[in-house]
Amino acid sequence: MIFDRSEQHPGARFLFFLACLVIVVWGMRMAAPILLPSALALFLTVLSLPVSLFLRKHHVPGGIANALTVLMTMGLFGLLLLLASGSLSELQEQVPVYATRITELQERWILSLEDRFELPVGDYVTLRLVDPSAMVDLAGVALGRIAQIVSLTFLVFLIMIFMLGEAMVFPGKVRFLFGEEIGHQDRLAKVVGEIQTYLGIKTVVSLATGVILGTWCYVMGLDFPVLLGLTAFVLNFVPTVGSIIAAVPAVFLSLVLVGTLPHALGVAGGYLVVNTLLGNILEPNLMGRRLGLSTLVVVLSLLFWGWAWGPLGALLSVPLTVIVKIGLENTRDLMWVAALLDQAAPKVPAGGGVLVGGLASGPGDRREDPA
Repeated sequence: MIFDRSEQHPGARFLFFLACLVIVVWGMRMAAPILLPSALALFLTVLSLPVSLFLRKHHVPGGIANALTVLMTMGLFGLLLLLASGSLSELQEQVPVYATRITELQERWILSLEDRFELPVGDYVTLRLVDPSAMVDLAGVALGRIAQIVSLTFLVFLIMIFMLGEAMVFPGKVRFLFGEEIGHQDRLAKVVGEIQTYLGIKTVVSLATGVILGTWCYVMGLDFPVLLGLTAFVLNFVPTVGSIIAAVPAVFLSLVLVGTLPHALGVAGGYLVVNTLLGNILEPNLMGRRLGLSTLVVVLSLLFWGWAWGPLGALLSVPLTVIVKIGLENTRDLMWVAALLDQAAPKVPAGGGVLVGGLASGPGDRREDPA
């Protein structure tokens, strides 16, 4: 137990814990080609498990229920890809046009500065705000990344099929391992339920965010509102940073197509209002503060998962961290780590106390830490 007064060598125990953590992190990074599609399949399995259970309750055989669940999930993803594919092909055609437009706007701004300040700005300003050729290369890299994601789809759904089948027999394995000790089974069910609640609410709120912002971009006359809405939907899984990144393409398109600051501010204001209402007010009220992460943890998890598993890891950083936090909260001797990840400090008894096995206890509390 870390931070327990009865420990004779707490420092050595803590260093041992850090050494084990380094080994686990290194293993996660090395096993990324296996763990990343497995994590994606796990998310989809947790989200779609209620559908499979519903079909089983209505006397649908297990294999058929799992197959129908996977087909339904594939259909939803296929619909999203169908909506995005048309916009991506048009975007690839429009990138050179946007590059030319950016060059014209930069020259116009330089001429405007020369007229206003009566200085030969063009003779001194050789650095362009945006390099059109770099923008074309960036668009090509982004499309290549999307192609890599699509190539993982088959593997993810294949793993998902086996996970759905395993989900039906895994509780029986837990009962076999622990016998009549139902506490472990209840703890597992609690963890799965909390993960389902988090992913379900996050998906619904992200979907609402994407639909509203896509409609807003259409109203503001921007190109590719469907693609912008899908971008907002995906990036909404990354709090704070994701909403800022999602607003950049929309504001950039506003400057390129319209070229006025008020229009760009209007687009950015729409993103700010929607993300404030849904992300900062509605979502916390639905989830409860207990599942919240501190802002520092959000940023660090983005850096860590992005370093370990690449762009997809950065996209899944917060859901992965929340799932880890849920698991830590339900593990007696690791609850102190979950307390460090939380956005609020845990309540300490009035008489003061220390963390014993992850539980707050006062000076006079001599209870045995339950297993």
